[in-house]
Amino acid sequence: MSFVFEPAATPSVAVAGSEDRIPVRRIFCVGRNYAAHAREMGKDPDRDPPFFFLKPADAVVEDGATLPYPPQTGNFHYEAELVAVIGTGGRNISVDKALDHVWGYAVGNDLTRRDLQLTAREQGRPWDMGKGFDRSAPIAPVHPVAKVGHPFKGSIRLTVNGAVKQDADLSELIWSVPEIVSILSHSIELQAGDLIMTGTPAGVGPLVEGDTCVVSIEGLGDLTTIIGPRE
Repeated sequence: MSFVFEPAATPSVAVAGSEDRIPVRRIFCVGRNYAAHAREMGKDPDRDPPFFFLKPADAVVEDGATLPYPPQTGNFHYEAELVAVIGTGGRNISVDKALDHVWGYAVGNDLTRRDLQLTAREQGRPWDMGKGFDRSAPIAPVHPVAKVGHPFKGSIRLTVNGAVKQDADLSELIWSVPEIVSILSHSIELQAGDLIMTGTPAGVGPLVEGDTCVVSIEGLGDLTTIIGPRE
């Protein structure tokens, strides 16, 4: 057997302090997982079951990259996020066993074409074009649990050109990492290389050409993204 087209390269993310890399299988994102952000998006922050959307695996972008301002949007937003990396797959995982399946954590930025997302939401359509576009998932090198443990609390902050835009604590997550892993595993079978972006705090806002966006999470370092000219 031969492929009709040359297979695409396997998307991957770096490992902190190592030449090794983690192959990315899927990128799951949790919507509205901080109460204050739910309110700013016009939704009730009650602890309803979490909902998920996906980004393509090849949407990943390295730390320090310069990204072109994406097409078809005039309202391009940042969203600081903690990323959990699945190292051991499974289905129907219990909450008390969920962290056994997490290999490490990273700093992420859920870049969003907000105008496209909101239009889709108002029309009852999928968010794919607002969330899953090219280069929409900058992710810094992953830190193994063996070195950093499980970050249940700690600062998560985002700046644009040095000005603080998002400033919260991981303890403010409505649904914790083990709860997210467990709930997701009851819907689909998780696999090694699945990434979970766990939600963003309040303070989301626009990026423009020339901006430097830095996401920082206590114990995990920084993720820097520069916005280049429009495509």
